[in-house]
Amino acid sequence: MPVPSDKTSRHWFVTGASGGLGRHLTEHALRNGDRVTATVRRPAALDGLRETYGARLTVEILDLTRPADVDEVTGRTLRSGPVDIVVNNAGYAVVGAAEEMTTEQMRDQIEVLLLGPMAITRAFLQPMREQGGGRIIQISSVGGQVGIPTHSSYHAGKWGLEGFTESVSREVSDFNVHLTLVEPGATRTGFASALQYTTETTVYRDTAVGRTRHHLETADENTFTGDPAKLAAAIYDTTRHPSPPLRLTLGSDAYGAIHVALTERLTALETQKALAESVAFTH
Repeated sequence: MPVPSDKTSRHWFVTGASGGLGRHLTEHALRNGDRVTATVRRPAALDGLRETYGARLTVEILDLTRPADVDEVTGRTLRSGPVDIVVNNAGYAVVGAAEEMTTEQMRDQIEVLLLGPMAITRAFLQPMREQGGGRIIQISSVGGQVGIPTHSSYHAGKWGLEGFTESVSREVSDFNVHLTLVEPGATRTGFASALQYTTETTVYRDTAVGRTRHHLETADENTFTGDPAKLAAAIYDTTRHPSPPLRLTLGSDAYGAIHVALTERLTALETQKALAESVAFTH
């Protein structure tokens, strides 16, 4: 397998690379001649890729609920050389009513979905500024724009990530550092099989919480229409674009749900125009 010259090869840092979209992105980048530092919780999951791509793949163990680990792994990666593209992909969801979630479950969601990506993003901003540019890809979700019952802590993390990323993207645009939020719909990545469920309480069983929970517990593979390999290719192509979008919506289901949510939000806002204007001082 030919190794490209340094002029064309780029260095990726990808979290949550053991399976799903993270693995597809890692493999796609390697197949196109790039280097990847991939973080996982189970290093053996990438043994096959290590055999195929050798030294172009570095595997690091990382638990995003441990901030000290984030500092150690990002520091070691940066000491190995410049990083061109960072992908904050690792994530999972706890399903259940907010009342049913434990404090630990909520904190872990925020650590993995928001605080971990914030720390990783911050770790790479200065090096990217100093090297003249870079790309940071935040894997958000349709759930970063649309709220459903049973996902309150997940939405807290993803909506927070969206606000953080939009703000930072404006802070570093003058330095040729671009941030993109990827908002996939239902994708065949094994994400659903990794859902964690709260202990169900009878009071919510016959409500929107119970119905959503039942739908998720009984969903089959056909519910997940997104092809992770195609998503990975689309994300990869975005990193080659000189002016990438702030938000990249992938999946017809994601497009439809976000379109409805934004339209409803705008319609509701427009009904409040007169009230919004009425609270100003009168002169």
